[in-house]
Amino acid sequence: MSSLPKIDYPVHKIKVPSLKKDFQFRPFLVKEEKLLLMAKESETPTDILTSIKQIINNCSVDPKFDVNKLALFDLEYIFLKLRSLSVDNLIKVSYRDNEDNKVYEFDVNLDDVEVKFPEKSDNNIKITSKSGIVMKYPSASLYDDKEFLSLDKDYMFELIIRCIESIYYEDQVYNSSDYKREELNEFLDGLNIKTFEKVQNFLLSVPRMEYKIEYENSLGNKREILLSSLNDFFTWR
Repeated sequence: MSSLPKIDYPVHKIKVPSLKKDFQFRPFLVKEEKLLLMAKESETPTDILTSIKQIINNCSVDPKFDVNKLALFDLEYIFLKLRSLSVDNLIKVSYRDNEDNKVYEFDVNLDDVEVKFPEKSDNNIKITSKSGIVMKYPSASLYDDKEFLSLDKDYMFELIIRCIESIYYEDQVYNSSDYKREELNEFLDGLNIKTFEKVQNFLLSVPRMEYKIEYENSLGNKREILLSSLNDFFTWR
């Protein structure tokens, strides 16, 4: 008996927003859909995002692609684009208007979803004229970080530690990966308040997906809905 044929699928380029580079992906298949269904049944947001990360990794056909180097907004964006390529670029979303209390349905074209970068965000946080911190966006690897996921307090402080790329003083650069968490913790404790606030503001203004819906409600008023996360585009439960 001969083996069943293996089906070839088209390969598509998707630009990773934070890297501004194109990578190649195949559409997701039944096995990826099963991963997502199993995660949805668990009703745990972390399980869903971990499955999305696995789906993206499965669909990558580019040897240079590393899902763990993605920012979280990259992960969400790529998944939407894969959903568009694999199933349909159009999805229906419904929202209840809090002014007239009526539910409105809209068709959303996933091909029109973009990632918006803040205009005045700088990942180089200066401490003095000779020193500073270079930050990076929260990465997809956070969903494999059990210690971080189990936190019930100090969420922002721990996120900052994981988003420090390097620290510099004059011509010397100290890569965060070379130091223990306790050492980075001690360094942050020694920052002045204004510098720490700049670090926090960087993480509070990370790029995000954006799709704007404009409509007129039954009262004749112009309304606007801004979709900016996967939860806005899909009902997981």
